[in-house]
This record gives sequence, C-alpha cells and structure tokens, in this order.
Amino acid sequence: MPTRSTVPGTSQDGASPSRSSLPVLWSFIRPHRMLLGLGVLLGLLTTAAGLATPLVTKWVLDGLGTDVSVGPAVAALVGLLLIGSVIGFVQQILLGQVAETIVLDARTRLVRRLLRLQVGELAGRSSGELSTRVTADTILLRQATSTSVVGLINSVVGIVGAIVLMAVLDWVLLLTTLAALSLVIVAFGVLMPRLATAQRQAQEAVGRLGGRLEGSLRAIRTVKTSRAETREGDVILAHARESARQSIRAVRIEAIAWTIAGGGIQVAIVAILGVGAWRVNQDLLEVSGLIAFLLYAFQLMGPIGTLTSAVTQLQSGIAAARRIEEIETLAVEPTAELSGSGAPPLQETSPVPDGAVITMAGVTARYGPGTPAAVDTVSLSLPRTGHIAIVGPSGAGKSTMFSLMLGFLRPERGTLLLDGVSYEERSLSSIRERIAYVEQDGPLLPGTLRDNLAFSYPEVDDEAIWDALRSVQLDERVRSLPAGLDTEISATTMSGGERQRIALARVLVGSPEVLLLDEATAQLDGLTEAAIHACIARIARTGTVVTIAHRLSTVIDADQILLMERGAIRARGTHAELLSSDDLYRRLVESLRIASIDVDAVAA
Repeated sequence: MPTRSTVPGTSQDGASPSRSSLPVLWSFIRPHRMLLGLGVLLGLLTTAAGLATPLVTKWVLDGLGTDVSVGPAVAALVGLLLIGSVIGFVQQILLGQVAETIVLDARTRLVRRLLRLQVGELAGRSSGELSTRVTADTILLRQATSTSVVGLINSVVGIVGAIVLMAVLDWVLLLTTLAALSLVIVAFGVLMPRLATAQRQAQEAVGRLGGRLEGSLRAIRTVKTSRAETREGDVILAHARESARQSIRAVRIEAIAWTIAGGGIQVAIVAILGVGAWRVNQDLLEVSGLIAFLLYAFQLMGPIGTLTSAVTQLQSGIAAARRIEEIETLAVEPTAELSGSGAPPLQETSPVPDGAVITMAGVTARYGPGTPAAVDTVSLSLPRTGHIAIVGPSGAGKSTMFSLMLGFLRPERGTLLLDGVSYEERSLSSIRERIAYVEQDGPLLPGTLRDNLAFSYPEVDDEAIWDALRSVQLDERVRSLPAGLDTEISATTMSGGERQRIALARVLVGSPEVLLLDEATAQLDGLTEAAIHACIARIARTGTVVTIAHRLSTVIDADQILLMERGAIRARGTHAELLSSDDLYRRLVESLRIASIDVDAVAA
C-alpha cells in the first residue's frame, strides 16, 4: 500500500503540484480527445457569447437618447443569450457522456489489469484497498478528465478575453482591477499544492479503510470470538477519521481559496466604481463604458470561480490517476498467446503415453530478488496416473511446488516441462487447461451454486454437476435448498466443509488430467473424507492427483510421498517406506497422533 513518501512523482511533503502526473491524467483523456475537443470548442463559443454581451450592452446604452435605433442591438443581445444557452445545454450533455465513458474505460482497464497481475504482486496488497481504486478513485476522474479540463481552458480564455476587452475600454481601470486581483493569484499559487496534498492523503486513508474493513469482514468469526469488535472497529475508524481530517483540511483550504477569490472580485469592483466614477467625472470615460467595464468585472467572477473549482477537481483527479497508475506498474502474467520467452506458442501435441506429465529438473525459485530460495534444486517426474502426496513442515516449499506447476511462479534456474515441452514455450492458458486446482480454504465466488460449480467448465451440463455433487456427498444438501443449483451463495450459509466440497466438485465436473489438492479434506468429517478418498482414487486411475497434506491420513494410501524440507525433497517413498527410513517423517506422523496407525509397529 502506498504511503506518503512512496507515491511516485510526489515530494514527501506534497509541495509539488503534481505536474509530473499530468501525463498520467492525459493517458485517460487521450482516447476521447476528439469529443473533449468538441466540448472545449462549444465552451469557447459560450465564452465568446458571454464576452460579447457587455459590448452589445454598451451599444444599446450608446443608442439611448439618440436617433439611432437600438432594435438591432437588442436583437443581438437576445440572440447571444439564446445561442449561449443552447450551446451550454449541448456541451453539458456531451461532457457528461465523455466523463462516464472515461470512468468506464478506466474501470475496464483496471479490472483487466488486476485480474492479470502475477499472484506474487497481489500477495502483499489488500484486496479491499485495490477495490477502492476501481470504485472510488475512478469516480474522481469523472470531473477531472472532462468538466475540469474544459472549465480550466474556458476559464482561462474567459479571463484573458475579459482582460483584453477591459483594456480596450479603459486601461487605467484595467490596472486597478489587476492590482486588486493580485491577491487571488498569489493565494492560488500558495494554496493549490497544499490542497493537492490533503486530497491525496484523504484518498490514501480511504484505501486503507477499505482494505482493513474487507479483511475484518472476511474474518468476522475470528473477530467476534476474539471479542475484538471494538478494537477492530477503532482501527478501521482511525483510517476513517484520518480521511475525514484530511478532507476537512482540503475543504478549509478550498474555502480559503474561494473566499479570497470572491473577496478579490469585490475589492476590484469597489475600486472600479471609485476610479471609474472619478474618470467619468473628468470626462475621461463614458458612463456606458463604465457600465460595460463593470459587466466584465462581474463576468470575471464566473471564470475565476470556475477556475478555482476546476483546479480543485484537477488536483483530486491527478491524485486518483496516480493511484490508478500504480496498478499499471505491477507485473502481469504473460498474455494468453505467449508464456514468457517471446517465442510463439507451440502447437498443442498429444500427451506422450509413457512419459511424465510434469517434470522438474534442478528447479530453483524464489519470491523476490535477494529472498531465500523457496525451492532449491528440485527434480521430480509426475507419472501420468497415480496419487502423489507432498508433505513436510511449514515453509518446506510445498505450496511453491503448486505455484510452479500452475505458472504462478517462474523458475530462477532449472527446467519445468509439461509433456516434455518447456513451460516457457506454452501459453499459460494451455497449461492451466490441463491442470485443475483446489485451494485450501475453498473460496466461493459471488453468484449461484451453479455459477460456482460450472466456473472452471462453463459449458458443463447439469448432469455432470450433479455427478460431481454426489461424488463429494453434497447432492442431497443442494436439493434441500429452495432454489437448488440456482441458490445465491449469499442466500445460504455454507460450513467450511461444505465450501471445501463445493470447491472440489467445481473441478470434478470436468475430467482433470492433473488435479492439485491443497489440503482439500482438512475440514471434512470422517465419512465425507472417506468418500473424497474414494473419489481421489478413482481420478488417480486415469489421471494424476497431487496432494499437499498436513493430515497424513489423507496420504497414507498415496502411490508415492514426497517429503520436503527447506525447499528440497528430502525423501521419497510410500508411507510404510518413509516410516521405516526417515526420522523427520516419523516425527510428523507422531506429532499428528494418527490413532489408526501404530507407528512403532509399522517401523518395526
């Protein structure tokens, strides 16, 4: 999670006004620059109509008391008002559409990027905090990338245009006006960087709040049984209070900016009235000219107010764009077309009947530069059929083996093959199409039970789904639900064992060639576990089942057991062979106190 000192392109105290981040914001605008340019053009036409109004008003006033008809001047004035209203209406609709399209594009870009991130990039980040970048941060882009950009351009043009026309009317009054407005210019230069810092820190606090809240709700049973509701709520609300504190700070700075801007305009108008009245009295300025000049002074209030709002929105948008852009710097998995070497994917070949399905030769892998090797010089061959178990103490490298097989982690050294072909020469999609995986905690996805069970194989029919449910002894439970397979996951409470069985049934609806089970029976009762063992044995007759187990009862009947220690394979063999030959394996069995096994008897 980014901190104040690690946000790219920002000084630690936030003094820089994010100029280096403008290209980031432009990256979201670029695809829509033509429509946005049209919005700018419409805004300029509206501004032009507004700038012409005081001059036409002067034309009307000059015609009063003379023989010259004021009809054309009045008609021009009415025409300008109508044209400005119609153009403003069209512009508002156009900018609204552009803004929503930019938000949709940003969310599309973020979601696709997040789902393609390497697993290691996600490991150290809160999913709740990442979610706020898709939801809250993208909303801040709406105004920053449309209304604020157009408002900024139109405000600058409006201010410059008004100043030029004021100079044409009376340069002395113009100098008076600029002197009065100098305070506004100085205030903006001082306050805007502070406003940007406050808004950025408020957004970061919201991200931390979302991450902590998401994690607490996911572990709500632990929170409650630990009697930690108040403590956890205090931590979450501390982030909320920090966000509120920074937001209030931003509001105060913005209020100061608005007050100074409004006060500067009022001071300018008073000065214009005083100096202008004196110049009219000295016959140096016509009354109609003074009125037109005052109209331009009043007209400055709109562009200056819009400029203040646009800069504020732009600062928020830049802060949001930088948080979104941080996701773009995270490493993603290779595309479906290439696995990673840059070589074109090989044509998928038929499996070699007698060869190993997955081979590791001298594989070493680590999770980051300078970190200890998670697996070190591991070599193994997984046969095309049978049940292989991987056991060992925590941190031995068991899960890393699965990460390598699934392509979540790439070897630093050594060779990793599928059907004799290097992983580097295959697409990740083709690799994962051959390998099914059941996570330890059996996560369920939002949607119905049918959605979850058909998640890995979207085209599967109901018959295959019910067969899979029967295999894990869950069919009667599902039939008892009011909507059966169409029951929403959120509408029913699943126990840990039921969730685990649904996760297993999800891969059983297909015909997995290689099935990886990460402690898939940890939360099951004895009868259900026996049924799952029978299911594993059936799959192992036609495919490969690889099991990570901490309950050794899961792997007693495995064809081969790999005992891992400190990232290396320490020993291989059957349960009986390892009991008689390896002291570490014996200690593992003894520590788990498997009642059905007389360790000393078997060892003897």
